Amino acid sequence: MSLRRVAAAAAMTLGLAYSAQAQDALSGARLYADVARYASFGQHRFGSVGDRETTDWIAAELKAAGFATRFQDFALPRQYEVASAALKVGDKKLDALPFWWPPEDKASFHIEGRLTRDGDAAGKLLWITLPDDRGAYLDDAHRKAIAEAAARNPKAILLTIENAGDDLFAYNVTQEDRPWPVPVIVVAGRDRATLEAAMNKGESVAVDVDGRYQRNVAGRNVVATLGRGAKQTIVVSTPMTGWFSCVCERGPGVANFLAMARYAATRNWSVNFVFVATAGHEIGHGGMEVFLHDGAPKPDDTLAWVHFGAGNACYSWTKGADGFSTDKSVDSAGRALILSPSAQKLVREKFGDIGAARLVAEKTAVGELRDVKAAGYRNFLGMAGRHRFFHNPSDDLRTTGPEILEPVARAFAATLNDIAEKGEAAFR
Repeated sequence: MSLRRVAAAAAMTLGLAYSAQAQDALSGARLYADVARYASFGQHRFGSVGDRETTDWIAAELKAAGFATRFQDFALPRQYEVASAALKVGDKKLDALPFWWPPEDKASFHIEGRLTRDGDAAGKLLWITLPDDRGAYLDDAHRKAIAEAAARNPKAILLTIENAGDDLFAYNVTQEDRPWPVPVIVVAGRDRATLEAAMNKGESVAVDVDGRYQRNVAGRNVVATLGRGAKQTIVVSTPMTGWFSCVCERGPGVANFLAMARYAATRNWSVNFVFVATAGHEIGHGGMEVFLHDGAPKPDDTLAWVHFGAGNACYSWTKGADGFSTDKSVDSAGRALILSPSAQKLVREKFGDIGAARLVAEKTAVGELRDVKAAGYRNFLGMAGRHRFFHNPSDDLRTTGPEILEPVARAFAATLNDIAEKGEAAFR
């Protein structure tokens, strides 16, 4: 047989194998295809075009799986939209991002001035740094540091937030947070040397931001139900939105969410299902709050709540001579299983091979499970974590892959199977 025929036969065999594998809702190939589809919508910030296209896609996939699907429309009081932002140092143009929320009268601005860290900051651009606290949310320590910097009367504040990716980083904020008294512009850690050189030479730097505030910003949750006429319901949830492309921050969670829907639709379980994909995570958990208030089954009618948070399955990264490169192993140190006390035995049995910290939510939970626990749901579990490019613009398709996505999906599917078949006994 000629080499050409051998190659063609091999390609056909591989194609058939891939096609068969892709039909399996829990296969790494199918999961990664969903991550890639999620990534294709670009930026996933609340209220963006990418946000709306993502909800359309997820709704269509849930409907195709056999669920009764609807949009839950809601609005958040405000969102800030950035068309462009850059920091210019001499002939160099550096990436920048206004820090939510900018002053109302400086949604767009041009500011020039000398850069300083110490001494008199009046009329200058004050450069400060926040350490890598491995958190996701703006907190009182961050607010205090920025307030103290603003009290020094600078034209603006340049803010480096240390993070493993050495990139731009954004903390999640709330709708209740007040605008900063002066513009705060996030700059990447990788640009330290350029900024230090400009500061030491006394060179002027310029910041240009084109942005605008939006009011009563429309958003949508996707809510899908599979009614089986049962007394109890299992809820499955995941956030859809975030600061940037969110490929491994959100992608694996969305892929797992869809995989569980496709899997549940094929099982003859005597339990109802509600799947909800929520919007607005990065600016106040708006979608989850709306769903808990209107749409979620009551705690007494809910057998379990399963949640897919950030960073379910991301690669570990090593720093080589040519920059960061993946070693293709899962970043298990960066993720955790968050569970109610009642779910400890279940997690031990079904997630024994899954590397992740176990966080038993005695008093409070993490991420959107914090809202779920506070609302009175007694049986819950989920996975969430950080990875090297968490909350970075550089979070792209290199950050995850089929071989690390599949074990997580299969562990969650086995867990759903146990809950659906055993009922409350699964939590004893």
